[in-house]
Amino acid sequence: AEEIPDAVTVMDPFHVVRLAGDALDRCRRRVQLAIHGHRGFRDEPLYKSRRTLHTGADLLTDKQSDRLRALFVDDAHVEVEATWGVYQRMIAAYRHEDRQRGRELMEKLITDLSAGVPKVLTELTTLGRTLKKRAADVLAYFERPGTSNGPTEALNGRLEHLRGSALGFRNLTNYIARSAQDPDGVRVPSPALRAGPRRGQSALSTGGWGGRGSGVPLRGQRDRARSAWAVIVRAGLTPRFAETAEPSVMCRLG
Repeated sequence: AEEIPDAVTVMDPFHVVRLAGDALDRCRRRVQLAIHGHRGFRDEPLYKSRRTLHTGADLLTDKQSDRLRALFVDDAHVEVEATWGVYQRMIAAYRHEDRQRGRELMEKLITDLSAGVPKVLTELTTLGRTLKKRAADVLAYFERPGTSNGPTEALNGRLEHLRGSALGFRNLTNYIARSAQDPDGVRVPSPALRAGPRRGQSALSTGGWGGRGSGVPLRGQRDRARSAWAVIVRAGLTPRFAETAEPSVMCRLG
């Protein structure tokens, strides 16, 4: 917030629909347990319809529509039908061609869930409380269509992978050096560095032995660590350590 004070918080549709889908699943399981006293079996209607319930009403095939009609005929499943109806209203709001109209539908849905929900529908009560608390974030999407945290999640996934590749390293210098070699060794960006070190120069000073695309192969664990460190320092990624540290000869890589 301090770096980007004008940023607007937006809750993307994936996570909002996920909340409603989780409420639908919890309701289905609760009703299943109340009726049969056990979790769903393969031939039981609630279990057989678990995926169909998550399909948008406009995308249902004739067979899926018949399955849901048969499911909702039973009065014992009325709580599931009510929760399913809320789930479908949410999807319809996001899929509406007119963004303004979609916002109005979502706003009405949040209002309806904020009060007047029967106590027996505990899942919808919880969902309504969450949506009311985050209403501004949910409705902000309709003014900024296409907003998604997908890129952020993708970057976080890469960081988690990078962290796992150096799992167990306690020395920060060695940790950075090991991470820089993932996944296929250090990639030296400059073509001039691919020819290897000149006479009288070491791999550390030139960044040679760079992995894929390099004219000189990696030569041992210590050389790999030094090469990785040279690339990190040259790129200016760790200026604080450039003058104070270099990989330990005890570094264990690969």
